[in-house]
Amino acid sequence: MTGLVSYERRGPLGLIRLERPDALNALTHEMIADVELFARAAERDADVLAICITGAGRGFCAGLDISVLAAQTGAEGVPTLNEAEPRPALFSFLLDISKPVIGAINGVGAGGGFVLAMMCDLRFMAEEATLTTVFSRRGLIAEHATSWLLPRIVGLSRALDLLWSSRRIDAAEAYRVGFADRVVPADRLLDAVEAYVADMAATVSPRALAVMKAQVHRDVGRPFAESVAETHHHMIAALRSADAGEGARSFVERRPPRFAAWTGEDK
Repeated sequence: MTGLVSYERRGPLGLIRLERPDALNALTHEMIADVELFARAAERDADVLAICITGAGRGFCAGLDISVLAAQTGAEGVPTLNEAEPRPALFSFLLDISKPVIGAINGVGAGGGFVLAMMCDLRFMAEEATLTTVFSRRGLIAEHATSWLLPRIVGLSRALDLLWSSRRIDAAEAYRVGFADRVVPADRLLDAVEAYVADMAATVSPRALAVMKAQVHRDVGRPFAESVAETHHHMIAALRSADAGEGARSFVERRPPRFAAWTGEDK
């Protein structure tokens, strides 16, 4: 552990915070590894329903640290990345985490920070927060699967706009184009995330959340008939599960449901 990423549990919420405020939480390889370790540990924790990622200070994440970028380029500007060994997209492991992952975007998010926000399932933004893809202004392309995932979030033309222009967008525009799911005052950002997760913890099945996340990600590019066929099997499994019985009983008895915890073993 680097000490530059922290973790705490707030009730049913596992909170991961980038702790490098003097550099706007610019990322090192070790910090990225720490985020993954904390996320996977939270997934295994039966007391955690959802995970939140945020930044310390006035930045969410300014992208990769200059030292990381320098290591990817030789002394004469020649890339040192091995074409025969493609690397996973930055923070793509978050798509594999079966629990909901919420980005609490508290400040500037740029480049790799934009990618981090994109890889989260939901994005809550502070009113003052801003985002930029930045790639085109560095002579780069749509890196880290932004060309695949961003159009699925905001649509094709809006994705091209954000990628081509690399302009900085505020929270209001991020919400308008469908990238941000909530916009709240900065001092209430984490409160809003906690309230959202607490409401789910009191009312929904953790197993259902995990299955739904897997379904949505698999079905994005799948033919309709294949999706319907797999959904049928998921429906049968759900109806046979203890959660389905508990959901029905709690409705009839007019009480909050008591669903089983989810720790990711069955994903």
